[in-house]
Order: sequence, then structure tokens, then C-alpha cells
Amino acid sequence: MRIGIIGLPNSGKTTLFNALTGGQAPTAAYASSAFQVNTAVVPVPDARIDEMVAMYNPKKITHARIEYADIAGLGGGDKKERNVTIGGELMNAISNNDALIHVVRVFGDSNIPHPLESVNSQRDITILDEELTFSDLSKIENRLAKLEITLKKGKTIPTYQDDQHEFELLTRLHPHVEQGHPMRDFDMTEDEVRRLRGFQFLSAKPMLIVLNLGDDGVEPDLSNLIDNRCPRLSVRARLEMDIAQLDNDDDRTMFMEEYNVTELSTSRIIRQSYDLLQRMVFFTVGEDEVRAWEVARTATALECAGAIHSDLARGFIRAEVVACSDLLAAGSYSAARSVGKVRLEGKTYQAQDGDIMQIRFNI
Repeated sequence: MRIGIIGLPNSGKTTLFNALTGGQAPTAAYASSAFQVNTAVVPVPDARIDEMVAMYNPKKITHARIEYADIAGLGGGDKKERNVTIGGELMNAISNNDALIHVVRVFGDSNIPHPLESVNSQRDITILDEELTFSDLSKIENRLAKLEITLKKGKTIPTYQDDQHEFELLTRLHPHVEQGHPMRDFDMTEDEVRRLRGFQFLSAKPMLIVLNLGDDGVEPDLSNLIDNRCPRLSVRARLEMDIAQLDNDDDRTMFMEEYNVTELSTSRIIRQSYDLLQRMVFFTVGEDEVRAWEVARTATALECAGAIHSDLARGFIRAEVVACSDLLAAGSYSAARSVGKVRLEGKTYQAQDGDIMQIRFNI
């Protein structure tokens, strides 16, 4: 699971990246057009794992992980026209992500100039959406032109039916995108979403809008902020970066108390990352390892087995399942079994977030 962090220069992209990863990537107090991508893999904090580790004392602990990519080099464009520039290299870097975090500057700071000379959250959200959408419009028009030529050959071509469905879908999409609306706001069926997945349309990617506040944490009135179906949350990115870079837990706790921070916003961003991509985790536990496995929220027991190893899916017989909450409440696996909390499920069982699974299989 890879999530790209994008936004205008000096919005705090790298600052948020450092806050999420505890990294030391240099931040710049000026607008730069240099193309650069910082990446880091972040273990997902999960209190359930901590409790199971205390129960099993395993030799190995494996958390679920998210890769974040800080994508710099989004040009400020023409200040008069209030546009931005996304070149080919940058476009490819954005398309390589499963979802996007758009960092929007809310704070004012005369020492950190805004590339468009003023702080305007609504404008910044709109112009970036429009640029992503414009990139998609070009792809749609090129693809429609090619499909039109192909379909003129008639039903004799093997892909005629698929090409016809794709042509009809893109034809419906075209006016929506042409008007500057992101593809993520266009209602499509699951089959239609799968049909277009290979195009890696930028404005179709799930997006979280992160409003980067000043260190005081005071939120301005954003009641008129555009509703573009994207979830939003606020963060004091520079403050949280300073906290994340502290080596000592006691110092971190003291720092949070001083600024009245009860929960880091970056923890909420990590949870929201799972919501964006409709992902969840199940666990395998034992004295050798306590491990979190990341799967789709629609995953079946068979698909969970395949996530562990293809052989488990191939020889699948049954899944032995207990909810993590039931295991922790019972105090041990045998105790959970004795009170009827451990059950056997078949291939089509709809897995739930926090399930603990043991796969019975035979090859």
C-alpha cells in the first residue's frame, strides 16, 4: 500500500512526511521546481498487537506497513493565472501510488512565501484538482480516438465487446472530466472501476485532504471549503514533525503535554489511509511470531490464506477464527476456545478486521 503526498510548494509536504515517518528529509522555505521523491515504509501502530505480544512473548513481531512517498517538484506555475504545472516525470511519480494525500496550507508565515503569494485553501484545492483532472482528460481523449478507429473494424475483432463497453464508459466520463471535475466524484460500478484501473487516472485515486495549520493549532473558518467527496483532517505538521523526531519517549510525552496534544494527528492519518483504500488487517499469532496481514475489507477466508502463502489457499480446508477482542478478553487461545469463541469457517467466510486466523490445509 503506497500513498503519495502532494501539494503546492511550501505547503508542508515534506514536513508531514517527516512527521509520519520520523524521518529527517530536508524541508525548504522556498518554492522549488526540482523533482524529488522521498519514500519511507511506516509500521502501522496497533494496540492490539501490543497486547498479543504481551500474551505470547513471540520471537518476532510484524506490523502492517504503509509506504509514503513525498513527491516534490510541483511547480507554482503562473501567479497571475493561478495554475500549477505537472510534467511527465512528476505525473508518473503520482500515478505510482494507490492513493494521495493533498497537503493544503492554512498557516501564514512571512518567512515561508506561498508560491501564489497568498494563503487561500479553497483555491489551492481547486487548482490541484483541476491539474490532475486535465491530465486525465488528455488520456481519455487519446483513448477514445484509438477506440473509435478500432470499433470501426466491426465485431470481427476479438476485443470488440470489451472495447465497446470501454468506449461507452469513457464517453460518459468525458463531459464530467472536461468540466474540471475529478473522476473520484463520478459514480461508477465496481466493474467500471476495475475496467479503468490500468489507466492510473490521477483524479480517480482516493484522496485525503490534510489542512496544515500553524503551531498554535487554531483552525480558521473553513465552512465554505469545497466538498469534493474527499475526507479532511487538520494537522500541525511542523509541531508533529518535531515530536516524531524526538528519540526519547519521555521527552515526546512531555512535549505533547506542553502543547496539549492527546493524540498525534499522524496516527489519524495512518488510520485514514486504510479507510481510503478500504483495507483492514487480520492476525496470525503464536510464540514464533505475532503478525498483522493487510487485505481488502472484502477479503474472504480463502483470500486471507493466499495472503499468507499461495500453498495455504491451494490446499485450504478450513479457517480457525477468533476475534482479537475475544482472545484478549479470554486471556488465552485455549480459554477462548473453551467459551466457544473459536470457530471454523469455510472459504467464503467474510473476514473481519481484527480476526485471528489459523488455516487448516492439505496439499
